[in-house]
Amino acid sequence: MIAISTREPTAAAPAGRRRPLRPARLVLHLFLGTVAVGWLFPILWAVLTSLRSYQYTAAHGYVSLGGWTVDNYVTAWRTAEFGKHFLNSVYITVPAVLLTLFLASCVAFVIARFSWRVNLVLLGLFTAANLLPQQALLIPLFRMFTQIPLPSWMSDSELLYDSYWGLILVNVAFQCGFCVFVLSNYMKALPHDLYEAAMVDGASVWRQYWQITMPLCRPALAALATLEVTWIYNEFFWATVLMRSGDKFPVTSSLNNLRGEFFTDNNLVSAGSVLVAIPTLVIFFLLQKQFVRGLTLGASKG
Repeated sequence: MIAISTREPTAAAPAGRRRPLRPARLVLHLFLGTVAVGWLFPILWAVLTSLRSYQYTAAHGYVSLGGWTVDNYVTAWRTAEFGKHFLNSVYITVPAVLLTLFLASCVAFVIARFSWRVNLVLLGLFTAANLLPQQALLIPLFRMFTQIPLPSWMSDSELLYDSYWGLILVNVAFQCGFCVFVLSNYMKALPHDLYEAAMVDGASVWRQYWQITMPLCRPALAALATLEVTWIYNEFFWATVLMRSGDKFPVTSSLNNLRGEFFTDNNLVSAGSVLVAIPTLVIFFLLQKQFVRGLTLGASKG
């Protein structure tokens, strides 16, 4: 016998109609939306403040609308001399990022390619730099930089102190550990058969590193380059400590030029902060695909 069901078939939902969200997913969406708004609120508030005149906000308060102007951006650009200080940031950021990625990739290649007993210790030494607070190394580094001379062809400064090279070396030292950790784990996932085939063909260790490993690590290098540009460009602490010449300050430190001795125009400072943040946003959006690809590689199989 064949059992005949007496249950009436349910009508199919219209194609253009979405299924209602489950309570758990609805709560998750509300939580993520709240976090996103809370994260973006300071940025949006800075943009809003930068587009208003100080006279209007002084009379009506910051929680008001009106007094729209773009003069704050023009005044901030001229007062802080952002054009010159943007170039200073380029002089520091570009060499620091390139040197960091090159040195970190060399160390990561050795750790991932060769099985030595000191590999774990070597990785720990490079990673330990990220665990130390920078303030704890302030005094010894300051004294060391004021005693190390520089050749005249490298800088117009006689010492490593108050020179671009000082900031470059400090940023490389503190950023190499993180890059070594990421790249070494990425390189360990590469097929070992590639290196065996390269050895059979007579490829040297340098060729294995430069012609095999580095091309395969482009997504990871792009993701790290995006992060490193953002971190080194936004660095404020060491530039303030290891430099004394105002014309050599990077753009983040030049924001101090917008502060008065007895009075600070918050609208002007907000405009300067927005101008300083624009290059990092442009770099992130230009390298967004490579950044996401580098972070998601290895997240799924198949």
